[in-house]
Amino acid sequence: MAMKLLLPIAAGGIVTNLFDVLFRYSNELRTIVDRFTPSQGNMCENHRIFVHAAGKNGVVDPLVLACTLVKLNDCRMVAALSDVSQQVVQERRLRQAETWFATLLDNVNDFAVISLDRHGNIDGVNAAAAVLTGFSQNAMIGQSLDDFDPPERGSASYTALEQMAIAQRDGWHLDEGWRQRDDGQRYWCQRLVAARSEDVVASTRVISGYTVVLRDVTRGESDSTKLKELLTTDHLTGACNRAHFFDLAERQRLRLSLQGQPLAFVLIDIDHFKDINDQYGHAGGDLALQSVTNLCRTLLRTNDIFARIGGEEFVVLLPAIDLEAAIATAERLRIAIAAMPLHLADDVVHITASFGCAVLSNSAETLGGVLEVADQCLYAAKHGGRNRVEPASIFVECPALEDSNGVQIPLAKL
Repeated sequence: MAMKLLLPIAAGGIVTNLFDVLFRYSNELRTIVDRFTPSQGNMCENHRIFVHAAGKNGVVDPLVLACTLVKLNDCRMVAALSDVSQQVVQERRLRQAETWFATLLDNVNDFAVISLDRHGNIDGVNAAAAVLTGFSQNAMIGQSLDDFDPPERGSASYTALEQMAIAQRDGWHLDEGWRQRDDGQRYWCQRLVAARSEDVVASTRVISGYTVVLRDVTRGESDSTKLKELLTTDHLTGACNRAHFFDLAERQRLRLSLQGQPLAFVLIDIDHFKDINDQYGHAGGDLALQSVTNLCRTLLRTNDIFARIGGEEFVVLLPAIDLEAAIATAERLRIAIAAMPLHLADDVVHITASFGCAVLSNSAETLGGVLEVADQCLYAAKHGGRNRVEPASIFVECPALEDSNGVQIPLAKL
């Protein structure tokens, strides 16, 4: 069972070393082993590893592995792997719900209740909703919720249609972000959308409408803000973490299908990162990762997403950016990283990075497909000398090549 989990993520589908397979997603496993001094015992138990997004029909769910390492003696270890993806999703939803109800009476100025019909049009409004949004109750009836409570432009918050789709699937959805009243005033709003069902037909729940609860919450040091940060950021670099990145990427993909805008991805991999760890220790490697993160985030737009997806590999999500602009962004980051001095021990070190660019340009494409293309470009950049940017266009019109036996050579091998 463990091998079934490892084979799909191993290079070439071959597993020869557990740590080599998982290094890209959880390079800290080697550190855990190195720092374990007893002659035997549990080195880690159910250590979670976010591997990649696996989904059907374009719906992305995180693949999360739980890894337990037990040291038998100085020469032998046992590793146990299990898929805990669904458990992680449920835990996240439960924590969101707990935070919502636990802070129901804390830092709340007021809350509003709005009723939607099955098509998402407003059919009922309480007085608090009119006060919160700045619109009269009569003006809101019959209109779309996003006409009165839209997310800010460039915000990661879901639209009303997206929230209703999730609520229809899961029963409810909780979201929060900056909103704007009719007079232009901004406020931090938590929004709960719950699906209402009247009956069941052929074992299928029939949605009759939705109930929306809006809360004007003081952002400050609220528990929900801290929890959201914990669940969405990488603990070492402060970048967006792998699981949250795929959530945001899928959200942007949904918007692409409605707006017809391109969505660009840039994969970044630090060159010769193992040499940094070997020469300067893991502290030196951590400093390199943090420095690259801080530099890249200062050079990107506010609505661009910068995430660490494993080891020394990062990804940038660029909404409404075509391939040419994505290449220009990647080149700007490449030059900046190469010019950045790193002070490690008594040395000043310069590092470089390789880049692969790809663009999702229509709703028929999947995140997995476009990221696979970007990964192939990154592979080409690495094997083309490193410290370079390779765009997806290098694969477009590449003729199929065959070996001496007439077997087509996979693109990743070219």
